[in-house]
Amino acid sequence: MTVLDDRTTAATWPAAYPQGYAVVDVETTGLARDDRIVSAAVYRLDAQGNVEDHWYTLVNPERDPGPVWIHGLTTDVLEGAPLFPEIAAEFAARLDGRVLVAHNAMFDWQMIAREYARAESAAPVRQRLCTIALAKELSLPLPNHKLESLAAHFGVVQQRAHNALDDARVLAEAFRPSLHAAAERNVRLPLLECRPLTEWASSPAQPPIGRQSAHGSSYRANSWRPSRKRPACPHPNPGRYETDKPLKQGMRVAFSGDTSVDRELLEDRTVDAGLHVAGSVSRLTSLLVTNDPDSATSKTVKAKSFGTPIVDEAAYTQLLRDVAPADG
Repeated sequence: MTVLDDRTTAATWPAAYPQGYAVVDVETTGLARDDRIVSAAVYRLDAQGNVEDHWYTLVNPERDPGPVWIHGLTTDVLEGAPLFPEIAAEFAARLDGRVLVAHNAMFDWQMIAREYARAESAAPVRQRLCTIALAKELSLPLPNHKLESLAAHFGVVQQRAHNALDDARVLAEAFRPSLHAAAERNVRLPLLECRPLTEWASSPAQPPIGRQSAHGSSYRANSWRPSRKRPACPHPNPGRYETDKPLKQGMRVAFSGDTSVDRELLEDRTVDAGLHVAGSVSRLTSLLVTNDPDSATSKTVKAKSFGTPIVDEAAYTQLLRDVAPADG
């Protein structure tokens, strides 16, 4: 367990650090792009990570609640909860002017941004900070990137895992010493830009909460964006990714297995960075991204046989922050 004192004061705090944070956790009906938020919690922190206040709400997802065995929120519990548009203003007030902090922040941000897009609005968030990325920047000796491991490292007791309010509390308590450690060592915070999402388009309505479709709990109530063929990467392939070096435009990146961020959105970010999304693994593949490197999928098997570098999703999203330009 790591214990930090309060000697890091405003006088020694890096001037570039943000002045306020919103530590967020959302529980959802699933991980897909059309899944919905069923509960949300926000802990507002000041510049030094001290808790100012907290807020929690249930949200009626207007569909089946999904993995009840994870978040514990049944149809009966959610039926009388407010709809997202009814809590959108209060949620926005909690986020406004602050850096959104979450454990695997890209997932929470995308879920929040989609809900606001459905409500024909936008969340007032300009930057986010992932505590997984911060733990890596600090080289914390964690056995894995789970919230429970981060909490245990800082001696924070988790009472109700996958309860949005308790997860946000745990993360807020673990974030404060992380923030102090970064300030003491003058570590740059891994801040990423948040761009409001405006491309949501509704499809024909699906059964509301509590009414299963004929195909069970798999819903496609909305579409994120139409399927499309991606343009060819304009940059030549510079070869394989090398550890401790940046990605370079033109590299061929393949994905295998489930990702916490919708795969299409992750691929979009890859293309936007000037990289090539590879549908399969070959000797020309620069990098394989997978959260389960020990799985026996064809891509992981080929990657290992070819010696292709493999990284997890969290590491890859950090690499996307600083992609080097193509040669020439």
